[in-house]
Amino acid sequence: MSNQKPVPGTGGDHYIPYEQRSGKESVVYFTRDLSAEGLRKIYARISGCLTGKVGIKLHTGEPHGPNIIPRPWVEELIRKELPEAAIVETNTYYDGGRYTTEDHRETLKTNGWTFCPVDIMDEDGTTALPVKGGKWFAELEMGKNILNYDSLFVLTHFKGHSKGGFGGSNKNIGIGCADGRIGKARIHTTPGSDDQWDISDEEFMERMTESAKAVADHFGEHISYINVMRNMSVSCDCEGTAAEPVVTPNVGILASLDILAVDQASVDLVYAMKEEEHHALVERIESRHGLRQLTYMKELHMGNDRYHLIDIDNGDQEISPADGVKNLAPFQSAE
Repeated sequence: MSNQKPVPGTGGDHYIPYEQRSGKESVVYFTRDLSAEGLRKIYARISGCLTGKVGIKLHTGEPHGPNIIPRPWVEELIRKELPEAAIVETNTYYDGGRYTTEDHRETLKTNGWTFCPVDIMDEDGTTALPVKGGKWFAELEMGKNILNYDSLFVLTHFKGHSKGGFGGSNKNIGIGCADGRIGKARIHTTPGSDDQWDISDEEFMERMTESAKAVADHFGEHISYINVMRNMSVSCDCEGTAAEPVVTPNVGILASLDILAVDQASVDLVYAMKEEEHHALVERIESRHGLRQLTYMKELHMGNDRYHLIDIDNGDQEISPADGVKNLAPFQSAE
């Protein structure tokens, strides 16, 4: 295990304003249109890199989870844009409705994910993907069937998370592609420990991010990301019906070819809200040191934390985060 200490100024409880960041800028697309049509519209902006056999990494949720991306949106997107694609998932590390493949398939039926193939990628075992430049892993175990796909479309419900602070694209593939027994255990638990969740906050962020890097590197230029900022409970979809009530306003949908940029922009939009609107989600993010996900992605050269924010609802108008993403307020749901 590494004895490295966090880089000064990158603590996961410390939000770094846009003007204090440096480096290149990526493109992030934004729409306020929280609907099936809005999802299709923004998907078109980042779909060109998806070739061959496409997997859709989607958090399908615990039974009857109230906050997951609406099934009809995904069904329409797949039917009209990705008719040959499959949703890809892995079994969970915790005991619940998706712990075994058999239970997982029952939960998929319960939640209505029956309109296209769903590949539980670790059903038949694991494969180890290399982690380039990691300090915790040289390789990490993923669901074996990840090797069957040429491209990955990461479709994420952005929300809080009890362990990660927030769950964006980084969490979706970092945890969601690791297999349920080996890969997830290596991210969450010190070898030999009796405590399933004993990895400390910032170390956990780094381990999860190294896993995400392995997935992103595996697909190279054939991976793209969407974050749906709707029904943002402080709880993850893995908590199902036990999730905390939603108190954060809906925002819209963001898309990018850059995993760091799309997660950073999503976090920036949360921090741009009024105190009474974002206090619960910000408290969840900072108390878990979740912002370390962002700084560690940057250290691993996974993307840029500066970006051009393109408002596709208004003729591709560029909104400068340096001038304050509050320019997007008031946040309105188009549902």
